Amino acid sequence: MLGPNDLALSAPPFGHVPLLDRLAPARDAGFTAIAVMPGDIWALEEQGMTAAEVGQRIADHGLGISEVDCTACWLPNQRKLEPTDDMGRLLGSLTPERVIETAARVGARSVTAVEISRIPVDADEAVEAFAAMCDMAAPHGIKIHIEFLPVGGIPDLQSAWRIVEGAGRPNGGLTIDSWHFFRSGSTLEQLAQIPGDRIHTVQINDAPAVPQSDLWNELMTGRLLPGEGSLDLIGLIRTLDAIGSTAPIAVEVFSDKLASQSTAAAVRTLAEAGAAIIRQARTGQ
Repeated sequence: MLGPNDLALSAPPFGHVPLLDRLAPARDAGFTAIAVMPGDIWALEEQGMTAAEVGQRIADHGLGISEVDCTACWLPNQRKLEPTDDMGRLLGSLTPERVIETAARVGARSVTAVEISRIPVDADEAVEAFAAMCDMAAPHGIKIHIEFLPVGGIPDLQSAWRIVEGAGRPNGGLTIDSWHFFRSGSTLEQLAQIPGDRIHTVQINDAPAVPQSDLWNELMTGRLLPGEGSLDLIGLIRTLDAIGSTAPIAVEVFSDKLASQSTAAAVRTLAEAGAAIIRQARTGQ
């Protein structure tokens, strides 16, 4: 069982690195868990490995699987989209049916649900779709969590929580990503009202005090290491601890600077920065 003292390596910033090549660097840097993307598993299955074998390779490195990131085609309006480019085709392939079954095969604890197609989201439809997805995952013991994005159709903590609360499913919850949280204008006071057991994953990163004019560009290329920017990560971690969050904490940084480093160096840098800010929040040192 993974918990709030486990440090996880986020998957998307390392999508260019084959999954098996991330395992030793993550272990050696001190991570105890990793997130995986559906495509990580599908690529290895196409090469002849079973998902169970992939899960065993991860476990053999002393790592747990914190989440599968993500399903991006779970809302009715997402399913209606006609893809016009590679990104659209990728998002359209990330249906809950495929992603949840993949998570079950590999032994993951949870699946992230996102809305990054930037479409209108009907609240009632979202509640119904989220409830159905949670019901699909429940027999596998899998949690489902919404990751809200200020550039997407579920833009902030309150809109995501309304969906989760409306669905009323015990395995339904939230992802708290520090960049999305603070850039969306969500507040620690709002977070303090959320039951801690409904926080299923946490991702930390940092950002300058003044956002870029293009938030999408900042999201994908301009985030900072924890402790390098102006986000109140100390307050965020302390609030999560205060409400009783049991979620592992992942480090997720999309950064051109980080992408220029070797995998081992980048992973080590993330581990050191993440561990330092968590230690500071919890011990003051």
